This record gives sequence, structure tokens and C-alpha cells, in this order.
Amino acid sequence: MAAVTAGSGAGSGTGGSPEATGGGTGGGGWRRPHGPLQRYYGPSTAEAADAAPDPTDINGPHFDPEVFMTKVRSECPLGQLLAREAALGREIRALDSDMQTLLYENYNKFISATDTIRKMKVDFRHMEAEMDDLAANMAAISASSARVSAALQDRHRRGAQLAGVQALLRKLQALVEVPGRLRRWAGTEPARALRCHARARAVLRHYRHLPSFRAIEDESHAIMADLAQRLRTRLRLDPKELTECVEMLLQLEEPAEELSEEFLSQAGARLEAELAALEAELPVADPSGTATTPPPPASDILDFRVDRYLRALQTFFLGCLGDVRQALAAPRPPGKEGPGLPDLLATLSASVLGQLKAVLAYVQLFTARDVAFASLPYFKGEFCVTAVREGLVVAFVRWLCRTARGFADGPAERGAPAAPPALLLLLARLCLDYENSTISYILTLTDEQFPPQDSGPAVTPGPALCAEARAAAQRLLDHYVQVQGAAVAQMLRKSVETRDWLGTVEPRNVRAVMKRVVEDITAIDVQVGQLFEEGVRRAQSSDSSRRAFSVYSSSRAPGRYAPSYTPSAPMDTHLLSNIQKLFSERIDIFSPVEFNKVSVLTGIIKISLKTLLECVRLRTLGRFGLQQVQVDGHYLQLYLWRFASDERVVQGLLDEVAASAAHRCLDPVPMEHSVVELICERG
Repeated sequence: MAAVTAGSGAGSGTGGSPEATGGGTGGGGWRRPHGPLQRYYGPSTAEAADAAPDPTDINGPHFDPEVFMTKVRSECPLGQLLAREAALGREIRALDSDMQTLLYENYNKFISATDTIRKMKVDFRHMEAEMDDLAANMAAISASSARVSAALQDRHRRGAQLAGVQALLRKLQALVEVPGRLRRWAGTEPARALRCHARARAVLRHYRHLPSFRAIEDESHAIMADLAQRLRTRLRLDPKELTECVEMLLQLEEPAEELSEEFLSQAGARLEAELAALEAELPVADPSGTATTPPPPASDILDFRVDRYLRALQTFFLGCLGDVRQALAAPRPPGKEGPGLPDLLATLSASVLGQLKAVLAYVQLFTARDVAFASLPYFKGEFCVTAVREGLVVAFVRWLCRTARGFADGPAERGAPAAPPALLLLLARLCLDYENSTISYILTLTDEQFPPQDSGPAVTPGPALCAEARAAAQRLLDHYVQVQGAAVAQMLRKSVETRDWLGTVEPRNVRAVMKRVVEDITAIDVQVGQLFEEGVRRAQSSDSSRRAFSVYSSSRAPGRYAPSYTPSAPMDTHLLSNIQKLFSERIDIFSPVEFNKVSVLTGIIKISLKTLLECVRLRTLGRFGLQQVQVDGHYLQLYLWRFASDERVVQGLLDEVAASAAHRCLDPVPMEHSVVELICERG
């Protein structure tokens, strides 16, 4: 095809005109191999509409043979005419061959279509008769249904009336049973009795002029009055149920002013009792101003409060994490995008930091200047450092790092869903942000609000917390690379194990799984790029996307594929391969990744290609199987090198895949590189 392209370019250029002599080769340079395909299928509709009519364009709709022949005879020499004739002959033969190939490939489809059309002609005749029978049957059914409806219309009307009467009787029965239910529930379930009375009260008031309904209403009022008396007794005896009793008394339409006065008096008495208990626990000070007892018993109460604040922070963080996980797993309707990873990260970080600030503001009330016990030594030293800084802030940061790292370290419970990769990536970025700025900001804010004393207990340094956060971020990012790499590797492994590499046909396209791999890597690149910087790439060569992908490395090339050096004695190709590996740079597949997009994508690509290499080593291939591996490898090389930090990593692993395929092949005859490029570009 390359020869045909060169010949046609020398004669008539791209459009078949003799004026474009030499324009197709560019001075002997390389020409893109999709020229024959473009000339075969013709230009696009938009290009054909924009172009002016050219009667000498052999591929155009306005082609005029007489004008073309006149122009060619008058402007082209004899040698060029002969070359153009030969080129046209080769193109005609190529088109005939393609037409025959298409006919052979679609012959079974043509036969099947002919049989289907023949069956349709026969089936439609029977179907018309069946449709007529069906129409007659439907008409008979409609007539019968009309007769049945007319016959049962009176019964239906009587049945509806009886159903209405039955519903009314059930409502009357429920009203009659109201006093019994109120009497049964008033002592054990007062809230349920109140709901029952509230449902029946409006009906009883509306029909109270009837003697039977008036009797039911009077009996219900007597029961509810007794219930109100019981609630007032509970209000005075049990202060813990103060609010609940007041709410139920309001539902019984008791005077609100009287209830408010009683509520305030009972609540005041309860508060005075609690304050008296707290004052009894405070130490008694001697005239010198020092406490007679060492740490005050109130410290246990405050430590308990701080522990409750810590648990509240932990619960809040888990709730925010659940919201993020639900947002990531929620289905998206077509055309509507949900919140992105940067928005989810900003919301999570701001919510947790705001909640932590609110908790510190609550705890700071214990050290306010207008509080009497805030001047005690405990509140100036031990409380600020041990309880607040270490017991609340540092403990929460460490718990957050452990919780985030648990998604990567902790084994998933049986049947529990694994964490989505996007959540691992988001938590890694969160821990990295904590290491960069958030931890130092939180500790500075805590030290400003709760200043520690010079002689106080030792505190956890900020760099130690930052190191824990960075270790958690590193573990989460490594686990993300392993999870995504395993997903891509699983596709490659199944595609290799389920294919018959000995009986496969000559490759004409890139396998669909390779296109899926490139699509998944591209999606991962977009996902990681939302949270991490680009990173530093190694200087790329100018022909990275066009590099030749040979099934023989320099150590495995037999005959004309071998390097210029020829040993004096025969040498085993395995020995040459092992010697070459000694001098090649070692590729660490599972090395820790850096906090940038290029490093993450490089780790995923290394795991995927290493899996492909190990799977190819276990298979036995035929000639066409080797050529299919060659096409797939070249396709991966065209697209994957731009995601890696060093294109030599991708090239080296793909070279090993090709060398292993050639070694495992029974008839190692590679495909021409120009044909491989044409297949990959067409795919």
C-alpha cells in the first residue's frame, strides 16, 4: 500500500490531479498509511460541499473522463503516464480484492437474510388469517363482557351500598370501643391513649347532640381527666420526665400558664440540686489559698465531658464520610453530573474543621474569666494540655488517620462492600492536606485558646502528627494504585486466558479489551487529576507515539532481525536475553508512588503490563496469535506512553511481552510494521 501511495502521489497528488506532482511524498519523506482508505471511502460530506467542482478529481462527484484524459495527455510525459496507469491498475486490483473479501465475509449473512425474507413472506400470510380470527374473537368477547356488565350492574350497585354501610359500621364500632381502649392504655401507655383520644375527639364533638355519642364523650372525658391527674403527680415526683409530662398535659388542653409556672418551679428545683452536688465536690481552700486536696474531683466530670465531645467528633466524621460515600455511589441520570471530587473534599474538610472549632468553643467556656473555678491550677495547666490538646485534638487527629488508613489496611468483612477507589483517593488527599497545613493550624488554634504552662506535661509535637498523616496518605494512595491496577489486570488476564492463541485467525483489528484498557486508564487519569498535581515527566522522545514495536528484542532477533554484531560461535538466545537483562534498568512493579498524577498512573500501568507479561508466558501461540499480540502491544504503546512518567518503562514491559510471545510461538513470523500501524490507526 505504501508503494501505491507513492506512485499515486507522484502522478496526481491527493486529488488525482497532475498539477500536484511530488506533493504526496514530500521529497521522499514518509507518508501516512491511511491515504488508500481515505481515497476508497472518499472525503466527508462537509469537505465535499466546501470544495469547488473539479472535473479532473478522479474521486470527486464532478469527475469528467474526457477532461481528465485531455489534461493528462497534454501535461504529463510518457513515463509518468505509464506510472499512473500501473498505479491505477494496482488500485483496481486492490479494490477487487477488498470487494471479494467483503463478499466472502458477509456471504453467510446474505444467505441468512434471504431465508429470513422467504420465511416472512410465508408467515405473513398465516398471520393475516390469525389476525382476522383474533379480531372476531375480540368482538365476541366484548359483546359477552357488555352482557355480563349489564346483568351484574344492579348487584354491583347493591354491593357498593353494602360496602359503604360496612365501613360506617366499622367506624361506629371503633367509636364505641374508644372508652375501653382509653381505660386500658391510660395507666401503661399514656401517649397511645392521647393519640386515640385525639382521633376520636372531633367526631364525638360533632355528633354530641345524639345521646349515644354524648355518653361516649362523657366517659372519655372522665378517663382523660383521671389521666391528667396522674401526669401532674408524675410531674412532681419524677423530674426526669418533666418535659414529656408537660407535652402530654398540653395535648389534654390543660391551662398553658399554669403548666409553665409548674414547669419552671420543678426545673429550678432540679437545677439547684445539681449545683449543690457540684459544690460539694469542689475542694475546700485554706487561708493560704491552696487546696487541701490534690486534683479536684470535678476533673473526672470534665474529662468525661471531653470524652463525650471526642465521641461526638468521631460520630460526625463518620456521618460525613457516609454522605461522601453515598454521593460517590449514587446513580447519575444521563446529562446530569453530580458533585466532583474537589467539591466533596472541600465539603468534608470544611465540615470537620468547623465542627472541631465549635467543640473547642464549647470547651473554652470552662476556662472563661467569669467562671469561679477557672482560676484553679488544674484548669490553667493539666486541663488545657492533657484533657483538651492531647485528649481531644491530638486524639481526634490520630483517630482520623487510623480510620482513613483502615480502608486500606483493615480486611473487609465477609459480605461487606469494599471501599470505592474514589473514596481511597479522596481520603489520601485529605490526609495529605492535614499533613501540609491543617494539623499545624489546629494545634496553633488550640494553643491560642488553651495556652499551656511552661512547667506543664509534655505535649505531642506537630511533626509527629504530620508524619502519621503522611504515612496514612501514602498507604491509601498505594492501595488505590493496587486496586485500580488489579481491576485493569483482571481484564487483561481474562482476555488472554479465554482466547485460543493457536487457532486464531489473522488479526484485522485491535482487540476490544485493549481499547477498554486505554479508556479505563484515561478515566483514572481524569479522576486522579482532580485531586493531585501533574508531576514531573522524563523528557520524551519526539517519536514516542510512532516507535516501532517489534516482536524481537535485540537479544532474541534471529537472522535479519539480529544486531550487526555476529558471534563466532552459535549462542543460545536465552543466554543473550539474560545478559541483556543484566544491563537493563530494573523495573520495580510495586514501588511506593509519589503524590502526583504521573506517578499514580505509572504504578497502575506497571501492574497491568506485568500481568499481561506473566499471562503471555503461560500460553502457546501460533503465527496469527503472535501477530495479534504484536498489534495489541503497538496499540498500547501508541496511547499509554503519555500517561507514564518515563516512556521507557512502558516500552520495556511491552518489549518483554513481545519477546515472551515470540519465544512461546510455534511459528514466529511477525507482521510487517506498516500493516501493524495501519490496523492500529483504523482501530
